[in-house]
Amino acid sequence: MNQVGESSVPSGTLEVVPLGGLGEFGMNMMAISWEDTTLLVDAGVMFPDPDHLGVDLIIPDLSYLERRGSRVQALLLTHGHEDHIGAVPYVMPLFEGPVFGTPLTLALVEPKLAEHRVPAAGRLRPVGPGDLVRVGPFEIEFIRVTHSIPGCVALAITTPLGTVLHTGDFKIDQTPIDGVPFDLPRFSQLGDAGLLALFSDSTNVDRRGFTGTELDVVEAFEEIFTSTTGKLVVALFSSSLYRVQVLVDLAAQFDRKVAFIGRSLIQNTEIAQRLGFLRIPAGLQVRDSDVPGLASQDVLCLVTGSQGEPQAALSRIAIDDHRYISVGPDDRVVLSARAIPGNEKAIARTMSHLARRGAEVITSDMKHVHVSGHGSAEELKLVLALTRPQHFIPVHGEYRQLSLHARLAGRVLAGRTPEVNVLLAQDGDQIHFDAAGARLAGRVPVGRTLIDSTRTGEVIDATLRDRRHVAGDGIVVVVAAIARQTGLLAGTPEIVARGFVLEDDDAGALFREAALVATECIMAASVEERADEGLMGERLRVEMRRFFKKRSGRRPLVLPVLMEV
Repeated sequence: MNQVGESSVPSGTLEVVPLGGLGEFGMNMMAISWEDTTLLVDAGVMFPDPDHLGVDLIIPDLSYLERRGSRVQALLLTHGHEDHIGAVPYVMPLFEGPVFGTPLTLALVEPKLAEHRVPAAGRLRPVGPGDLVRVGPFEIEFIRVTHSIPGCVALAITTPLGTVLHTGDFKIDQTPIDGVPFDLPRFSQLGDAGLLALFSDSTNVDRRGFTGTELDVVEAFEEIFTSTTGKLVVALFSSSLYRVQVLVDLAAQFDRKVAFIGRSLIQNTEIAQRLGFLRIPAGLQVRDSDVPGLASQDVLCLVTGSQGEPQAALSRIAIDDHRYISVGPDDRVVLSARAIPGNEKAIARTMSHLARRGAEVITSDMKHVHVSGHGSAEELKLVLALTRPQHFIPVHGEYRQLSLHARLAGRVLAGRTPEVNVLLAQDGDQIHFDAAGARLAGRVPVGRTLIDSTRTGEVIDATLRDRRHVAGDGIVVVVAAIARQTGLLAGTPEIVARGFVLEDDDAGALFREAALVATECIMAASVEERADEGLMGERLRVEMRRFFKKRSGRRPLVLPVLMEV
């Protein structure tokens, strides 16, 4: 394949446009175009901040893809994490071509498509490391990389100008759980053949050394299993399937039954078992409803909610509100996940609730119970040294990570002839490769689309979403005063409505009933939950939305206002 600078370089421009993931964590998506053919790499989501009231997901602005129309020919998925596949149901209706991914990645996509009623017959095309597919002028090779989930691949995309390598998310795990190593020899071969451009994961560029292998947590967990006399509860991301396998193996070793708690964890582990990526010995797994009948020292519960999400399993357990699972003084709860920035307060609140139950809480700051899935600085250096790209573009991270990665590349590739061209791009930048080299040539409109999955889906921003609620169904504010010392209601909750139009007689009766429902909802909660504004507010919001939908057929925007007196 000819490279830029050779006499027979084809005329034309290779355009690469990052639509998400450059300047933030999440929403990873990139468009690669030659003439009338566009490839998409990943279609991810970002999860909302606590102040994104009523927003369930954030996806990239898809207007660029809408304008490309029929030129979009295929979607390539690097792996099955939400920040890479969560937006697939919103992207697939915009084009008619195939979606390529490893079997596990596609299996994790399928339930999302079914939930959104997106037809997928014949469009999901499984591939594996070493496979080659051709889409228009592009040839795509899928290359094995290691991460925190099975079925991860990098993409070597051969274009009319040369080969572009997109690493996806990776770390260089020398002892992978499944025994299949990172394909460093293939990376080196691509470098030897001459690589036009490298797009490389920047997530952990600010961490020195090497990221630990997934097996590094075993020693700490062995000590925890040995010394725990009661129930052991481990909270983790539902997609951390390698971590799940480690814990299942330890449970078998220490004669503990395993219960999976949380819808997404149950779904993901069922898929992984079906495809052979998760091995659970016969008789080891039990249902959550079986846990109360077992001795505490014989149980391991793997649960969702490591980020303190109000409705997740761990948060319900923490306030003693789970139907089957509770914790007490002899029990231990391990948070085997990193804290996503912005979730620190919610996590701390959950830990305090668990402490009130008497349980001991262990985090990665206390014991080595979590390792990252992303390569640290030395691994990023190794990839740069092996591939020696002519052009380097750091991806996946906030601008400070991208900038650090760019500096790192400058040091690693210093003295190379020709000199490496490092481009610091952000979402929306048009990166053009042609006979003259590579440059940032302009911008396309990009942004964020907020998704409220309970209604029509897309919302332009939080303010517009609120306005649409108010315009369509109005707004209802539930004001309740709770005594700080006793946790009791100080009077009847007050219901204030705007834009929620009913006949006067109907409205009066409905609001009186709503006040009673709010009272019952608050008083049904534990004193501890009532003292937690986040948990109580979410519970009250859900209950009141359900009430107004059932009684009026409308879904007003419900804003709980809880005051301590």
